[in-house]
Amino acid sequence: MHDKLVALVTGANKGIGLQIAKDLAARGCTVLVGSRDLHRGEMAARAVGAQGRALQLDVTSRTSIAAAVERIRKEFGRLDVLVNNAAIANTAGPDLSFEELLEAGRPSVVDLDDVRAVFETNVFGVIAVTQAMLPFLREAPAGRIVNVSSEVGSLTKQTDPTNPHRSITSASYVPSKTALNAITVAFAKELEPTRIKVNAACPGFTATDLNRFRGVRSVEQGAREPVRLALLEANGPTGSFSNEEGPLPW
Repeated sequence: MHDKLVALVTGANKGIGLQIAKDLAARGCTVLVGSRDLHRGEMAARAVGAQGRALQLDVTSRTSIAAAVERIRKEFGRLDVLVNNAAIANTAGPDLSFEELLEAGRPSVVDLDDVRAVFETNVFGVIAVTQAMLPFLREAPAGRIVNVSSEVGSLTKQTDPTNPHRSITSASYVPSKTALNAITVAFAKELEPTRIKVNAACPGFTATDLNRFRGVRSVEQGAREPVRLALLEANGPTGSFSNEEGPLPW
């Protein structure tokens, strides 16, 4: 049995996920750097440092998830923290501008195949990975699950006329985060009798390739709330949705 806390961060080869991995490693965790592309994961694990371990993981592939479970069982024998960070905003290539991406996501014109692909990663992938990792987390002294969500998934915020981001009318990414919030609550309710805590974190509008680096926060800032929730004390909340400033409305 590995003697340090073991954390898995999905989609950790870049952006907020990579920073979360770095921060958890700096706090003494062995961090499994989940990445669809193993080579990119290996490069990211080197950036994390001695505590980083690359793990090939495509959250949309049952075969990949099963292989990841087997490797964790054989090499570490435990998993204490799961950060479901992997997400996509669309299936468009890098040529579209941020404005063009927003236009393509409007409900009246969005491609349904794009919506399905976004939900496959952002919602179904989270359910699949969480289900697969639950046996480890149930055995952990203090299992923690963090779903990296977004304030745009808040229905309360989306219907608030004073919300500066209300103009975003995506029918794919935004609803996927609303669904992710509901999944967070469902897991939290089911796991209330256990030592596992399940929470959703909003990193804020962080500059990553997801938004063509139009965000106004750094990845260091964006990683703070997910990392805090990943290392919650026993008296911390479960079934919550928050950013650095505090609780967010569903």
